Amino acid sequence: MTGRTDTTGTAGSDTAGRDPAGTAAGEAAGTAGRETAAAIDRRRFLLVSGTLAVSAGATAAAGAATLVPPQRHGSPAAPAAAGQVAPRASRAARRPAPYAVTTLDTTARLSGGPHTGTYRRLVSGPGWPLVVREELAPAATGRADRRTPLACFVQFTDLHLTDVQNPLRTEFLRSGGASAWRAQEALTVAGAVALVEQVNALGAGPHTGLPPAFVMTTGDNVDNNSALELDWFLTLMSGGRITPDSGDPSAYEGVQSSGLPLYWHPDDTALRDLDKRRGLPAVPGLLAAARRPVTSPGLGIPWYSTVGNHDDLPGGCLSPALGDFATGSRKLMAVPDADTAAYAKALRTGDDPKSEVLAAILRRHARSARTVTPDERRRTYTPREYLTAHLDPARAGAGPVGHGYTRNSLDGDRMYYSFRIAENVIGISLDTTYRSGHYEGSLGTDQLRWLERTLAAHSSRSYDADGRLVRNARADDAHVLVFSHHHSPSMTRRPDAARSEEPRHDGAEVLALLGRFPNVVAWINGHSHVNRVTAHPHATPARSFWEVNTASHLDYPHHARLIELTDNGDGTLSLFTTLIESAAPHRTDPDFTDLSAVGLASLYRELAYNAPGLAETMPTGIHTTWAGTPKDRNVELRVTTGS
Repeated sequence: MTGRTDTTGTAGSDTAGRDPAGTAAGEAAGTAGRETAAAIDRRRFLLVSGTLAVSAGATAAAGAATLVPPQRHGSPAAPAAAGQVAPRASRAARRPAPYAVTTLDTTARLSGGPHTGTYRRLVSGPGWPLVVREELAPAATGRADRRTPLACFVQFTDLHLTDVQNPLRTEFLRSGGASAWRAQEALTVAGAVALVEQVNALGAGPHTGLPPAFVMTTGDNVDNNSALELDWFLTLMSGGRITPDSGDPSAYEGVQSSGLPLYWHPDDTALRDLDKRRGLPAVPGLLAAARRPVTSPGLGIPWYSTVGNHDDLPGGCLSPALGDFATGSRKLMAVPDADTAAYAKALRTGDDPKSEVLAAILRRHARSARTVTPDERRRTYTPREYLTAHLDPARAGAGPVGHGYTRNSLDGDRMYYSFRIAENVIGISLDTTYRSGHYEGSLGTDQLRWLERTLAAHSSRSYDADGRLVRNARADDAHVLVFSHHHSPSMTRRPDAARSEEPRHDGAEVLALLGRFPNVVAWINGHSHVNRVTAHPHATPARSFWEVNTASHLDYPHHARLIELTDNGDGTLSLFTTLIESAAPHRTDPDFTDLSAVGLASLYRELAYNAPGLAETMPTGIHTTWAGTPKDRNVELRVTTGS
């Protein structure tokens, strides 16, 4: 594999039936409903909108040439009629350009039919065509001929690079529900490297012919607010060798070697654990392979960083005061049901910002916890340390130094900024995190006012809070794309104990502010672990904009987005979003013996598709709650530029 050193062995030599595309990530539906303590789902309750959601059931060959197909050229075609599905051949209309495989061409899909207790393998399914959405602006014919490309870039979100051996992790919540722990978590690094490889292979956007200019990560880059995980993330993005291991370098010390049937033990062929009973295979040698070094080629284009709740807080919701447990020698893997229920309630209500309930559980059961090797590299880090690590010139990679943050960001540990995307297009990256122990999001008053000033500086015409027109002759009238980790439903007005003097502002307030500025095209975010595109219309059409919410690289369906912006020359803009998968083959090794980094990346995806309760509910191989409907996947989003 080009640019990548893999010490986990070589890929299998049998390439027959292997598909050259892969996938990139998903986490949870933020509005799916409430969940009881008896049905805990970790993939959602830490990161979604203040409620526990229903369970998922309710809702390669060796060598780079086999991973990414030969570059091809799009062919001209007539544009789709308004509101219709565009044929795949309409890509890059009259602008032939090379591109790597995207979900316009093919997608990973579960084979066979849904049967309880059956592990379903992945195959290559048909691509998803482009859907034209005209809720906010009509789609005029002939626009492809008038179209001027403005920008092209990639969004990563919710990579969740995870040190699965960290003692502060709370896998024991699985006793309250099978979905509260992920079998694929030990493979996050291998999967993320395959995603970087796919981006490096993208020759150009399918609709503009522009090469991607940068990658924006919209948060939850790591899972446990761990200095070690942060090192992995920065190395992944900028290039270098990663050893996804901690503690004892000679042995795995996490829950998957505990002997507890609560967790999948891939190396133990005799133990009939919970996951083998529902069909997961034995994969001897997997845990050793998952801990071996791999070298990321690093992104070949610049990248920018947006902070998420897991980047800011241990587990995405715990108090930083629990940091001593992370570096300690006791890892709790099972607790009585009453403690599981008490901790689940504290998470659900969010009324325990100091994490006192969990701290008491960890202390009370310290003697029954497994003794593990302490590791200072697991220490939690502060916002200042997060910024300083990004600003390290050794981490610049393809640039820019700081990845959006500057030395001025250290003044008050400000994790928000604006940057130039392209000529007449700017980006705004927000910090939506609470710093006192909660997974929901918000903006503080200072940041909200800064956002308003920044928007005003790029808007010759805007509206005040009462709807009166405001003119600014000095504005450059740039198109604006806003980035954040949290999506609007997951932003609340909960007080932040770490910044108690500052009022907080919720998603509705942010939507109202963005709607005052006609130059805002879209708000692009993550956190929910689902693909969802929402129109935010206004009686004044120019004040309408889109919210683009993208799935995670940890959970089904493993997607990232390629985003392109065009001026249609008729008073409208089009924002094209195309889902992409990682470079790992869809098909895994038939007998699970391929434990190379490529094989692990493919298995990472397949395990996610076989999450508890998920595969059984996917008779067609797609779960539209997580992957989204066709209107949430590959879409042309229309907005008007008139005032």
